[in-house]
Amino acid sequence: MLFNWIFRFFYRLIFSVLILALGIGGALSDPSVSFEQFIKTFETKALQNGISAQTYQRYMGNIELDPKILERISAQPEFTTPIWEYIETRVSDDRIGHGVEAIAQNRELFTSIASKYGVDPFLLAAIWGIETNYGAVLKNRSLVKPIIPSLASLVFADRGRVLQDEKQLIAALKLVQGGAEEVSLVGSWAGALGHLQVLPSVILASGVDGDADGIVDVNLSLVDALATSASLLKSFGYESGVDWGYEVKLPDGFDYAIASQRQMRPVEFFANLGVERVAGREFIDLEQGVFLYVPAGSFGPKFLMTGNYLVLKSYNASDSYALAVAHLSDRLKGSGSFISDWPRQAEFPNREQRIQIQQSLADLGYYEGRIDSFIGPATQAAYQKFQLSRGLVPDGFVTLEALELLGQ
Repeated sequence: MLFNWIFRFFYRLIFSVLILALGIGGALSDPSVSFEQFIKTFETKALQNGISAQTYQRYMGNIELDPKILERISAQPEFTTPIWEYIETRVSDDRIGHGVEAIAQNRELFTSIASKYGVDPFLLAAIWGIETNYGAVLKNRSLVKPIIPSLASLVFADRGRVLQDEKQLIAALKLVQGGAEEVSLVGSWAGALGHLQVLPSVILASGVDGDADGIVDVNLSLVDALATSASLLKSFGYESGVDWGYEVKLPDGFDYAIASQRQMRPVEFFANLGVERVAGREFIDLEQGVFLYVPAGSFGPKFLMTGNYLVLKSYNASDSYALAVAHLSDRLKGSGSFISDWPRQAEFPNREQRIQIQQSLADLGYYEGRIDSFIGPATQAAYQKFQLSRGLVPDGFVTLEALELLGQ
């Protein structure tokens, strides 16, 4: 007994130190609670949400903590890799070639799903490619694991979105309680399932039985996976027949202060300011609502984005992810690379420096979000305000230079 207590104490101590080292905000507010105690305590919440004691004990009673989850939380590539590296890694020649083959092999299926839901089949194929490399990842058991232990580890670690993680864990338990095969509930470290990686709550609430076999199985049935994701995109407001956006070029002296994901304006507004599509292409619909997006500041590619780009961000909140999916969908149609070059000479702050940047922006009254080191639209908008106040080009592009400027 004494040995077991000592073992649990030191295991818990090492686990807590690892969390602090990784800088996961809000993790384990009560370090005296072990994973085993957490499992026992969480049972009450599960039962209150319709999970039977029998189901809970069967699927939660003997699971073990996965410490690798903590490493995953701290190193999500969507938020830690320069956007062009993220895109180029995922929109590679191999990924494009395999995608063209996958579409050809499933042409009737893609045509049927596109006709029924009004979603661009190449966009669905791009999500499939980015998420699981057209299903290849699902065969790799070192990457694809049972999601219930993963979700329990996420809830226990409290990565700052514990209510959402709890929702997914309970949804997964409801799926197995409702008859879903445990072998089908395997997925990513964050609990996403299937060819196009959707969360358990999505399957529970609006999963589509595309092949009409009485089961929604997004792992073993590509039909179910594509239909479920197409339905999900429509629920997010996907507009049929509308592109995700356009690469554009801006005139000299352009006011970057109007670059914001929070305000849609008609294409005509930007055209009147001298904004043009690249390669001599023409705008098709001057009344289409768009916003200006400059992911790499004044020196990189610029885009006018439609509401369908924001739909992709509803699927995954990362801009790197959304732009990678958008670009891959174009490449699968035969389009080429972006015209403008990325600012590859830019140097970027490390995690500690990103936290300093967010804290400095907060201290100056420009930033009100979480101090979490993730440089997203909120941090970029705050830095844009700071740039304006200093007479700099307000492109919101946070590089290592931002740390120096804020320090001044």
